[in-house]
Amino acid sequence: MHEFNSEVEELAKEVLAYSLHRLKSDPPLDGPRSAEDLFKEVGNTITAKGLGGHQALEVFTSVLAKACISTDHPRNLAFIPSAPSEHANLFDLVVGASSLYGGSWQEGAGAVFAENQALQWLIDLAKLPSSAGGVFVQGGTIGNLSALVVARAQARKKHPLVTRFAIACSAEAHSSIASAAMVMDVELLKIEVSESGKLIGEDVASAIDAFEALVDVRVCAVVATGGTTNLGIIDDIAGIGKVARDRGIWFHVDGAYGLAALCAPSVRSHFDGVELADSFIVDPHKWLFAPFDACALVYRNPELAKEVHQQKASYLDTLHDDSWSPSDYAINLTRRTRGLPFWFSLAANGTDAYTQAVEQSITVAKQAAELIKNHPNLTLLCEPELSIVAFTVNGWKIEDYAKWSESLLEKQIGFIPYSSHKGQPILRFAIVNPWTTIADIEFILATL
Repeated sequence: MHEFNSEVEELAKEVLAYSLHRLKSDPPLDGPRSAEDLFKEVGNTITAKGLGGHQALEVFTSVLAKACISTDHPRNLAFIPSAPSEHANLFDLVVGASSLYGGSWQEGAGAVFAENQALQWLIDLAKLPSSAGGVFVQGGTIGNLSALVVARAQARKKHPLVTRFAIACSAEAHSSIASAAMVMDVELLKIEVSESGKLIGEDVASAIDAFEALVDVRVCAVVATGGTTNLGIIDDIAGIGKVARDRGIWFHVDGAYGLAALCAPSVRSHFDGVELADSFIVDPHKWLFAPFDACALVYRNPELAKEVHQQKASYLDTLHDDSWSPSDYAINLTRRTRGLPFWFSLAANGTDAYTQAVEQSITVAKQAAELIKNHPNLTLLCEPELSIVAFTVNGWKIEDYAKWSESLLEKQIGFIPYSSHKGQPILRFAIVNPWTTIADIEFILATL
């Protein structure tokens, strides 16, 4: 390893020049290559003597980076992509260069203070009490798991004789809920959604009561989805929250994608009831213009989470005072200050800019839906509630969807792999990039 000598300084200039070029230029789309193909071009990059910084950077920028799909391309509408603001991306460089540890207040007080202010904005949007708090974790899977582990701990306090617990959720809930149930070794009560695709409070009540009457298992948590990944549908949050409250069950809202729209007045009422939540998540790297990876995990009563997640050991004793250590609130100890780029972008741009950007995505989604309804070969699955537009191509089979998707990426038009709904293939536009315009949508639809 080298100190910051002249060689490293030159490398720093190259890295900054590449970063600046990437930020200033239109994002490339690019695409994957096979491991065999990449190896033929770059060989084994890990050697005894090292390639040197210049050569290693050249391998990345000229070959490896181009074998990745850029999530911030305006016509990357796959899964839930990401569109970090320039401020967030730039500050991510600062976070990396600063060698900050974000697990404890003792080591990262300034950074944790800033992260907590960003969390407070989300807490205020959700209308939770000022005593609420949380932590930025890696992603929605870790956020959901961390919250549900706390939910089970509270259920064990209330029902000390119960040996088996269950999580109740929609049949359309994110796959991470099933994953959490498996990791926790609890049952999963999947409840069918209504014709509109929403999980309804009355159905949750009936399902829980019938389930607990038949089996010796107690539901420890009810999960509502604040915007499904596939179709962007928002569950009956208020109704589900009341059911959970009436039965003394922990109420969790998985809003990894959709709860970003709490800041959008046009759809804010769709999330009524989130103020009843005992915990919720929202991923700023999805629709709040932060770089990967950042999931905001919030608890109504963070002390309950601290009881469960705080790790104790002799070498950690100095951290266990009244200060706010983020590692006490999730399944993690070591953590980077992953919320800082989000904080910096919020602080620099102001929350009004976030409202405008989210509303822009919603507007484009509505315009896209109208184009699809007027297209002779397409059928809109449902009116977009947020910024996901799902549709089918008349007469197409799954191989047609796959062929079209591959061709679209090969021609560098866009990245839109097919999905499925009720066992049938569909296409979907996940519009979370404020630089995605209706012209981009028209360009893609012209290929169908």
